[in-house]
Parts: sequence; structure tokens; C-alpha cells
Amino acid sequence: MEDRKPVAPPHPAEDITEHVGYRLKRAAAALRGAMDKALREHGLTVPQYACLELLDQRPGLSNAELARGAFVTRQSMNVVLRGLQDAGLISRPATTDHGRALPAHLTARGRERLDAARSAVYAIERTMVDALPQRRLAALLADLDRMAEALGG
Repeated sequence: MEDRKPVAPPHPAEDITEHVGYRLKRAAAALRGAMDKALREHGLTVPQYACLELLDQRPGLSNAELARGAFVTRQSMNVVLRGLQDAGLISRPATTDHGRALPAHLTARGRERLDAARSAVYAIERTMVDALPQRRLAALLADLDRMAEALGG
């Protein structure tokens, strides 16, 4: 039997559940599950909701820009956009005069669906935020940003 050399954890931890990555994944999984359930009632998936939010804030984004903002591949975003377009929630031109990017825009129906879904999603975030002392929220957000940046994100 081969001798295994223990690898020191990056910080004191009794087991895997005390690691930062595990806790982040646990929180992300809980958030995703709650969002999946809430958005299902509005006929949306999390990537579709993210796309609608992005287009509400920045109309005319391209597939690649939306994919980056929604944390999915360009190929996945193509499927998302097709589904949203088929449902009448966004519009995109069939062709464009410049380049290959087809800018997407919310339709009136898309804005209505987003407004309804946003209320449900914001209620979920409110539940998460209410679990923290208000004075710690800004520090938590800054810490999460620093961790992402440390990993090149």
C-alpha cells in the first residue's frame, strides 16, 4: 500500500463541510433550487430569467454578451434566446447590417413576465439577506467579489 502524504487545508477545517468552496456551493445550490421552483411558476428557467434581466438593463445585447452575463455558454444562450423568442418574450432581427451579432430586445410581453418573475426572485434574495445582520451585507458582497477576482472571475 502506498503512503499518502496529507495535504494541508487552506484554513483550519475539521471536514469538507467547513471549507469555503463547500459553503459557497451549498448556498448556490440552495439559491438555485429556490429560484428554479419560483421561476417554474412563471414559465421560466434561471438562464431565461437572467437573460430577461440583462436585456431589461441593457437592451440590444448580443448572444455572446448575454451568455457571459448569465454564466452559460454561447451555445446554451442560443437555445435560451430561441425559446424566449418563440414565447414572444424577446425580439431579434432575422439579419443585421453590421457584423454577425443579432441584438435582442424585450417585448411588452417579456417585460410583463419579467416583472412578475422579478418579484418572486427578489423575495428569495430578501430571505437570504434577512438571514444576515444588515451591517455585514456590504462586507459579504465585497468579500465574494474579492474571492471571484482572486480566481480570475
